[in-house]
Amino acid sequence: MGKTDWKAEAKALKKKVRKLKDSLAAVAGPVAEAVGDAVEDVVAAAKKAMKPVSPLAPASFPALPAIRGAEFAAVEAGVRYKDRKDVMLVRLGPGTSMAGVFTRSSTRSGCVRDCQAKLAMKVPPGAGAAIIVNSGNSNAFTGKLGDEAVAAVTGAVAEALGIPASRVFSSSTGVIGEPLPYEMITAKVPELVAGLREDAMEMAAQAIMTTDTFPKGAAATVQGDGGTIHIAGIAKGSGMIAPDMATMLVYIFTDAKIAPAALQRMVSRNVGDTFNSITVDSDTSTSDTLLVAATGQSDAAEVKGPVAKAFETALHGVMRDLALQVVRDGEGATKLVEVRVTGAASDDDAAKVAFAVANSPLVKTAVAGQDPNWGRIVAAVGKSGAEADRDRLSIRFGDILVAEKGWRNPDYREEDGAAYMRQDELLFHIDLGLGKGRRTVWTCDLTARYIEINADYRS
Repeated sequence: MGKTDWKAEAKALKKKVRKLKDSLAAVAGPVAEAVGDAVEDVVAAAKKAMKPVSPLAPASFPALPAIRGAEFAAVEAGVRYKDRKDVMLVRLGPGTSMAGVFTRSSTRSGCVRDCQAKLAMKVPPGAGAAIIVNSGNSNAFTGKLGDEAVAAVTGAVAEALGIPASRVFSSSTGVIGEPLPYEMITAKVPELVAGLREDAMEMAAQAIMTTDTFPKGAAATVQGDGGTIHIAGIAKGSGMIAPDMATMLVYIFTDAKIAPAALQRMVSRNVGDTFNSITVDSDTSTSDTLLVAATGQSDAAEVKGPVAKAFETALHGVMRDLALQVVRDGEGATKLVEVRVTGAASDDDAAKVAFAVANSPLVKTAVAGQDPNWGRIVAAVGKSGAEADRDRLSIRFGDILVAEKGWRNPDYREEDGAAYMRQDELLFHIDLGLGKGRRTVWTCDLTARYIEINADYRS
């Protein structure tokens, strides 16, 4: 079955089953109804099985280390999705340091505003913390009802775990503008608390998915003074991905001993060339959240000196890994594209060019069609607003010099470009020849599947 016809096939089959169910009901009554329901369940399972996974997905979910002081649980609350876990809870031990970065959207959700406010509060000595996340409903643009929902959910978790409500952080992801049925979540808090365990991070990653086709995880270790420091993170994101931050939720956990202020500085320094350097469709979400929790339960001493540098490098690696997984799972994506801009008059100009190329529908559809249409890159550079000089500009597909000195490279062959475009991972290197400014961003192609996913998102 092709990549784009599975959904039509499933819909047609479901329609036939409904007709059969109606016919049976007219003849045999309740028994036929039960048979019809059973058949519909089979169809739903078949439809779920037919849902395509991104061809860029990793072979399997990575083995993530347990983080001492961090426990996870996930349950099915039915917020929007049926027959899948859609709420996850993380309990974090006493003394946990928290840091975060969020969307800059002016219509950001109540959860985001609440998290931002809580991170700015003074932390009670030795306080634990918690994170609760639901998928299916973003609780965004829901006014006072949204704020009430956040308070109800975080309050229920705080009471169940015996921690201050100011230390319960929440996120919601999914449809915008619909009130969150928070009672469905609060009713599941006792079950969540009862199910908490250190080795359930993968289950938590699955519970936060919306249009994602695979759960996302990454990990790293650092040798600290006196012991090993572990870092592990999970993320969700597939569409509505663009910087500041990029609908994306990310939760990273470490057993490092590190002060909140130092952790926040590291997170803020490293978000620019990771989560703020990816784009799927140029749309910034109302809900983007990155939370990093350091439980302080490693045997290693406090993160300082050379260890701090090694820890930050490892943290950056986890952030970059998760960011690229989001792009690999871009809605309908079949190719990962790195857009590398060098030689710009400034870093700001380099960013303008990189995102102009990465967000261009013409470039992205050419990539989807495996068409080496480098003229579309030229056009994107020209519209970016960055300083550019035709006669200094060069464009490469990987190692292939396509154009330079104001026109196509005389040695470039179209068949070489076409062969290169058939690869799953592509590099477009644009050198403006004007200065030392540089920026690299990552994007994916734009396929018919993207339209299908987003045209049917609420239906």
